[in-house]
Amino acid sequence: ALGWIAHRDGRYTLTLPRAEMGQNIATALKQVACAELGADWDVVDVRPHDTDMPRVKATVGSESVMLFAEPLAQACAALRDALKAGRSAGAVTVVPRPVAALDAFRAGGLIGASPEIAQGREIVTGAALYAADVTRPGLLFGRVLRAPASTEVASRPSRMDLEAARSVPGFVAVVEDCGPPIGKARGIGIVASRPGALDAIAEALSVEWEIEGPHPREDIASAIDIDSRLAEGPLPHRVLEGKPEEGPWDVDLRIDIAFAAHGPIEPRAAVAEWRRGALRVWSGTQDAFYIRDFLADAFGLERETVTVQSCRIGGAFGGRTICTVEAEAAALARAAGAPVKIQWTRAQEFALAFHRPPSSHRVRTRVTDGRVAAWEHAQISSHILFTAAAVPAWMQRGTDLVAGDGGVARGMAAPYLLDRARAAYDAIRLPVHTGPWRGLGGGPNALAIESAIDEAALEAGADPLAFRLAHVEDPRLAAVLTRVGEIASWGNPTVLKEGQERTGRGIACGIYKGVSYAAAVADLAIDRSGTARVTRLWCVHDCGLVINPDQVRAQCEGNLVWSIGMVLSDELSVEGGRVVAETFGDAPIPRMTAVPPITVDLIHSNRPPTGAGETAIVVGPGAIANAIRAATGRRPTRFPLLSEEFAT
Repeated sequence: ALGWIAHRDGRYTLTLPRAEMGQNIATALKQVACAELGADWDVVDVRPHDTDMPRVKATVGSESVMLFAEPLAQACAALRDALKAGRSAGAVTVVPRPVAALDAFRAGGLIGASPEIAQGREIVTGAALYAADVTRPGLLFGRVLRAPASTEVASRPSRMDLEAARSVPGFVAVVEDCGPPIGKARGIGIVASRPGALDAIAEALSVEWEIEGPHPREDIASAIDIDSRLAEGPLPHRVLEGKPEEGPWDVDLRIDIAFAAHGPIEPRAAVAEWRRGALRVWSGTQDAFYIRDFLADAFGLERETVTVQSCRIGGAFGGRTICTVEAEAAALARAAGAPVKIQWTRAQEFALAFHRPPSSHRVRTRVTDGRVAAWEHAQISSHILFTAAAVPAWMQRGTDLVAGDGGVARGMAAPYLLDRARAAYDAIRLPVHTGPWRGLGGGPNALAIESAIDEAALEAGADPLAFRLAHVEDPRLAAVLTRVGEIASWGNPTVLKEGQERTGRGIACGIYKGVSYAAAVADLAIDRSGTARVTRLWCVHDCGLVINPDQVRAQCEGNLVWSIGMVLSDELSVEGGRVVAETFGDAPIPRMTAVPPITVDLIHSNRPPTGAGETAIVVGPGAIANAIRAATGRRPTRFPLLSEEFAT
């Protein structure tokens, strides 16, 4: 933790070792620092890191508190002791001490409390926390236009009306060398003296595009049809190696989950400035060091001459790990000879970013004497960790042959005791860019698994909660299941109301990355048109030591709202192999009116903290889908829900 906590003139500065994107690690890590330093809340300042600091990996996987709470506490303990000994300058050597000796790992005081959110006042007063807020002397505004085509198809500008563009008030320049392509899409840059001129310049420029196409897999649904793929032969990547016996299946489900966007409230933005051959970039990124390395390579610079200042992110969810808008800003700033700010439009965010891959699942179970006697889960999807947005096709093929894609596989090993369990998958490159989305494959895979387990319980004539408990040996998973049944008063009979809304209740549970546990119950109502609404949600969550209960609950609530979206609304529309959605009207996210009362119950323990940012995404969708089954007597198999299929 060298360089991450410092003391000067009676104040402390905590430099965040990971990006702050709304998960509020700024608050949790400040609590750790204050608890270990014995310092008042108001004397510890928090700031984001830049690439002049020691290198850290990307902010991913719900790992920030899990990986940094102890090293930060160790550093703070060493700094505290050095100050008590009269040290006032120089670096402090950290001699690790037992975790039991650290104040920050004992509940009490700030640990387990919910103090004022770090940076909260700055957010509500509009202070410059985000990349789009950055201002520089002489700042100009830019945009890179790209073809309305799949980024997997080569495209480039062919003709444009430069004279018309130059006539727009605020026009500064058209830039041909506008940075690396996104995929195979080469663009044309425009620069203006005010952001409001960019739309008018783009319209006046009237770019005509040369597009090599169509993409051979432009029909995405056909490309990831699990049954067609299984007919071709075994899937190459095994997650579970059991061998179910031949014979009929009691449960045989096909589950299809649509392509879906991250939907951050803040479209990505960056500011770039060149000075004496050195480049400085301000960006809301999950990996400032990767951005630094990418820019150095792209512009032929030594890494020491590139600095990336991380800014607070208005939502990322795994979607801000590669370099896009930062390279565009750097290229336009170099051409214009002045600092340039670029902020993508919502349409660009949909069209040029990567998103959750669509997936198609076939899950089969055999039930004997009230237990699952055989299990098979087959899936076809597109890449997540080895995203086509950053990995060329030849390299992706190599990873497919050697290792597969762990992001697609995440969560395919069901958290139950299942006899003769087999799970396997395949991943293919699509015309749309796919990649990490909150929980990676954990959410979609758990939705398929929890649907099948629920159907197996019905086949066995068993209560869904009792059936799950009978297949669980992990005591922490059993504990969250039992507890969610208690707080939701599980066992109240489902009531089907003839001529009115049908109501149902569903349950699901899961383990995220083998370390954090959750279970959820959903109540749901569905009207005669087939339109469903979630009426109540309960969630029990176990992530070890809870440093800030309000923020852990907030992460659970966020995941549960995402769960509503996954089941009822999330789909990014694609035509001819390209994203055509331009606004949230085209790719809706849950509205406030769709969010029911939510109860989140936290299991407190002295175990090390294990992360909360993504866990509940593995239980919310399954609970909601199972509530639809309970309300209608029909298993939903296509997500988001097609309401016409459930109309009466």
